[in-house]
Amino acid sequence: MDIDVITAPLVAVVGVVGTLMSALLTQRAADRSQQREQEREDGARNRRIEARELWACYVALNISGRHYLAALTDQLYALGHDAELPNVRQRLTDVRDDHREAYAEAQLILPDRVLDHAEAVSHGLGAVYGMVRRLDDGTPETGDSPSAAHEEIRALWDRLREMRRQMRADLAASRSECGRWRGEAEESEVSPASDRHSEE
Repeated sequence: MDIDVITAPLVAVVGVVGTLMSALLTQRAADRSQQREQEREDGARNRRIEARELWACYVALNISGRHYLAALTDQLYALGHDAELPNVRQRLTDVRDDHREAYAEAQLILPDRVLDHAEAVSHGLGAVYGMVRRLDDGTPETGDSPSAAHEEIRALWDRLREMRRQMRADLAASRSECGRWRGEAEESEVSPASDRHSEE
C-alpha cells in the first residue's frame, strides 16, 4: 500500500482535530475569562452593598446618639417643670429605643476599632439615662445631681465626636473600592434641634 495514500488522510484528520481543539480551547479560555470578569463584578457589587450597609449603620448610630443626648438634655432641663415632663419623658423613651436598635445592629457589622467607641458611647448614654431618671423619680443615688448629669452629657458629646472620627476614617478606607457613597453620609447628618443641644 502506498504510504502517501495512508498519510494524506491522517494529516487531514490531524488538521481537522487540531482546528477543532484550537477552537474548543479558545472557547474555554474565553469562558474562563468571562467567568473571572463576572466574579470580579459580583465581588465589586457585593463590596458596594456591604459598604452602603455600613454607611447606613454609621448614619443611624450617629443620629440616634445625637438625638439621645438631646433628649437627655431636655429631660434634665425639664426637671422641676411638671408641665413639660410627660412630653420629654416620652421623647427620651422613644430615642432611647431608637438608639438601642441602632447599636444592636452596629454590634453585628462594625469593625472592632469603631465598635469600641460605639460601646463607650452607648454605655455612657445608659449611665446618664439612669441618673436622669432617678433624679426625675426623686430617688437619687450618691453622686446623682443635675450638675453631674450635665458634665456627663458634655463628656458624651466628646465621645460621640471621637466615634464619628473613627467612622469617617473607616469610610475613607472603604471609599476607594466603593465609589462616592461616603459623601451621602456627611449630607445625611442632622444637627440637634436647638442651640442648647449643640456640641460643645
